[in-house]
Amino acid sequence: MLLRLILVLMTAFALGAGGARAQEPPRHARLELVPQDRQAVPGRDVTVAIHMQLDAGWHTYWRNSGDAGLPPVVDWTLPQGWSVGATIWPAPGRMPEGGGAIMTYGWEGEVWLPVRLRTPAGARPGDTATLKARVTVLVCADICVPETSELVLALPVGEAATTNGAAGQAVLRAVAEAPGPGPGLNAAAALDGKRLRLAFTGGPLKGADPAGAYFYPRDPGVLTHAATQAIEKGPDGFTLSVEAAEDLGGRLPASIEGVLATAGGRWAVSVRPGPLPAGASGLGAAEALVDSPPPPPAATQSAPATPGGLGLPAALLLALAGGLLLNLMPCVFPVLAMKAAALARHAEAPGEARGEGLAYGAGVLTAFVALPLALLAAKAAGQAVGWGFQLQSPFTTAGLTLVMLGVGLNLSGVFHVGLSLQQAGAWNRARGLAGAFLTGALAVVVAAPCFAPFMTEAVSFGLTHGAVDAVLVFLVLGIGFAAPMTIIALSPAAARRLPRPGPWMETLKGLLAFPMYAAAAWLAWVFAQQTGSGALGQMLFAAVALALGFYLIGRAQAAQAADRRPLAAWIFAGLSLLAAGFLAASAAAVPPVREAPAPAGPEGLAAEPWSPQRLEALRAEGRPVFVNFTAAWCVTCQVNERAVLRSAGVRDAFRRTRAAYLVADWTRRDEAIARELAAHGRAGVPLYLVYGPGRAEPAVLPQLLDEDGIIRALEGR
Repeated sequence: MLLRLILVLMTAFALGAGGARAQEPPRHARLELVPQDRQAVPGRDVTVAIHMQLDAGWHTYWRNSGDAGLPPVVDWTLPQGWSVGATIWPAPGRMPEGGGAIMTYGWEGEVWLPVRLRTPAGARPGDTATLKARVTVLVCADICVPETSELVLALPVGEAATTNGAAGQAVLRAVAEAPGPGPGLNAAAALDGKRLRLAFTGGPLKGADPAGAYFYPRDPGVLTHAATQAIEKGPDGFTLSVEAAEDLGGRLPASIEGVLATAGGRWAVSVRPGPLPAGASGLGAAEALVDSPPPPPAATQSAPATPGGLGLPAALLLALAGGLLLNLMPCVFPVLAMKAAALARHAEAPGEARGEGLAYGAGVLTAFVALPLALLAAKAAGQAVGWGFQLQSPFTTAGLTLVMLGVGLNLSGVFHVGLSLQQAGAWNRARGLAGAFLTGALAVVVAAPCFAPFMTEAVSFGLTHGAVDAVLVFLVLGIGFAAPMTIIALSPAAARRLPRPGPWMETLKGLLAFPMYAAAAWLAWVFAQQTGSGALGQMLFAAVALALGFYLIGRAQAAQAADRRPLAAWIFAGLSLLAAGFLAASAAAVPPVREAPAPAGPEGLAAEPWSPQRLEALRAEGRPVFVNFTAAWCVTCQVNERAVLRSAGVRDAFRRTRAAYLVADWTRRDEAIARELAAHGRAGVPLYLVYGPGRAEPAVLPQLLDEDGIIRALEGR
């Protein structure tokens, strides 16, 4: 029955994906280039607006999208001598989500985004300049879809500028209504513990009612977007008090840029640290309500979708392929090796093999459904999590370390669990089914560090869309992952091809213990990266206690086989196992080291921890920047770093281009990194970005790195 279901689903998904390719998904944003003037004048600026019309119920994002989303990305292609100047951003509106737990900034309906373009002095009147813009906007309603439009404008060059009719007037209005400096408006900022206080006085604020005032920061990492901005009135203005962002680290930047919105207008402000003026407070609180057009959509999902507008049928097909290939990944091999040994043991008992195959498949599917449900629950609670989140918990890593060690000791014959070669019976078969079910679930848990080909897009699609889509994607991923072992177990022909039982099976069983020991050692290393060397020492003692407990269990089993009653051995074994659990839990509860270990870059080159502020500072220096989103538990990441990033050619390219190397380490949970991954349509690591000088958007490198690709990206080719 399960085999038939698998085949039906594979056929349905293949047909659905074919239909998806044949029909382009509908677009929700229509874009065009609209010039303010009918012609450009040599040596002068011309304003060209990107005009966006969004479908009802859909929205897009401001330059600082808030807690989720992405701002518009524009890549201009201009004639020789032309250059791009300032973008004039309209004032945004607030778009709270999740009951106010998440705050995003953006627009809906009609949007005008004017951009200044400089016409070269050598442009000849009578010529026509072809202006091209590749514009990508993230539009969201119940789902989020990145849409890219290739816009072209043929703009004549003339000796005098004349307004481009009604369209040109609309561009003029957009420029005039955009937030500008407030005449006589003064601003100051101060930190009061974890509270950021922003004082505004003078000009249009003096004597005005500040009810509903709100500050939109231009850059993320300044304040907590979803926090209430409390207002205190003063005779000359008012003071906003809001929870500071953790990224500030207790220090204010040289200036905080943003838009101040009040009932009387919207102004671009630059707030510098300094004493707060007395006239900005002292008259009591004002109502913290915001006049914030456009109103928030009824339902939004602000997490960005995967690149390319992947549809559900294609995502399911990719999930199926990714699940099949996940069986070949190194993370999963130890557990699959254990299952392969069990199937070989049952080669002469096809009924038992079928039962265990079905139980194994049920364990895989149960775990693959449980994972997205846990992820969605964590996101609903306001946490920024992604694929592999379970291995970011030291408790999970510690538990898996002991499980892998215990399985290895079992395979080495230290103690016995499950069917032996001589035993049979219903009770033993039940134990075999339970063991097969747990083996399937365990395989899914340890599969998280490995991203098989095709999985990135499918998993990212599932985690950035609704709950039903997420569960469907992970269910099909589980079907692909469970299919090979389950089909072998269910197929009599495949069972007959398995080797016959014999003494060789005990040798195979002993050899299969060593991948389990290797997995335990690797997980212990991951645990050390999360907690530090002190906690690792406790974890090693827990491993010793576990080994002692299982050794005593093995001795007790041998004594029982000789008709003795080894009560003392059972008691001391239980105490040893309890001690192992207590030591492991205590080690996992140790607070992580405050100072993260220095990130390692290509050999001989310095690496720095990633942060949005450090990235912007390096880009401002005009240097290429390589950003490595990685984790200690990500096997693909570790292979790339050792096999490719440390090669001589890559080192030479870094030195030659003066490229900076930033490491975003996601070994421990980090919401800033999770949000950045989501901003690039990813739900997990690895992710490799190369920011070139003068380019607004980074180059995204493939998950499996190659030396030539890195060198070309660093050189801007």
